[in-house]
Amino acid sequence: MRRLFANPSLAIGLGASAVFALLGLISLVWTPFPITEIDIGRRFLGVTSEHWLGTDNLGRDMVSLLMAGTLTSFIVATMAVVIGAGIGVPMGLLAAAWGGPVEWLVLRFSDFVFAFPAVIVAILITTLIGPGAINAIIAIGIFNIPVFARVARGGALSIATLDFVAAGRLAGLGNTMIAYRHLLPNIMSLIIVQGTIQMSLGILAEAGLSYIGLGTQPPDTSLGLMLKDAQGVFLIHPWLTLLPGITIVLIVIGLNIAGDGLRDAIDPRLRQGNTHVAS
Repeated sequence: MRRLFANPSLAIGLGASAVFALLGLISLVWTPFPITEIDIGRRFLGVTSEHWLGTDNLGRDMVSLLMAGTLTSFIVATMAVVIGAGIGVPMGLLAAAWGGPVEWLVLRFSDFVFAFPAVIVAILITTLIGPGAINAIIAIGIFNIPVFARVARGGALSIATLDFVAAGRLAGLGNTMIAYRHLLPNIMSLIIVQGTIQMSLGILAEAGLSYIGLGTQPPDTSLGLMLKDAQGVFLIHPWLTLLPGITIVLIVIGLNIAGDGLRDAIDPRLRQGNTHVAS
């Protein structure tokens, strides 16, 4: 814990991400105005004592929309990472532990999914069951599965030949038990770092899907949906686009910096490497 809090990159990244996540969580119980409250007579307001960041083209409070939109984006990205890691990590571990046909199937599945970008997957899902935030979670989550599978497999293979794994085999442990008792704990740093990276990519993916109408649908809101709603008045009222855009950029940068900090703080090999460099 001392290493975690002493790492400046981690502190900055987690701090920035935590601020936006906290604002999103607060929107569950309070926002300055209801996000569905439309007041056409007060649209396109600038900064006022009531509306701290103005109002949009429907007279909705921008602060309220940003808070609720941030929560939606975080939920979509987090659930997509949970789906990707929950399925991909076991697949990668089993591929590394068993090898042979199991590894071949995992790698071919990864190649197949990578052949279809997340947007194409979302279009296919939307064709079947319609657009929505749930569909965005499924689409992004499916794309995350091979990412985590390859990361888990690569990390597991790098330690599968070490002595403590061989000792486990001599003790009579099967491939599956070795994967979860010995390989998984030693690649958790890789999984955590990749999770923060996929979180930032999930934020971007959700924004893109909502922007083209395949993600979050009204009356709910998200940062991508705010960009879509504001695109028609960008030249006249650019702040309606800049506010959600800047929010997305800050969240993504914060998550990426946090990922770098977590990697440096958790991975003992990197700490040893930094020590050798310093010496």
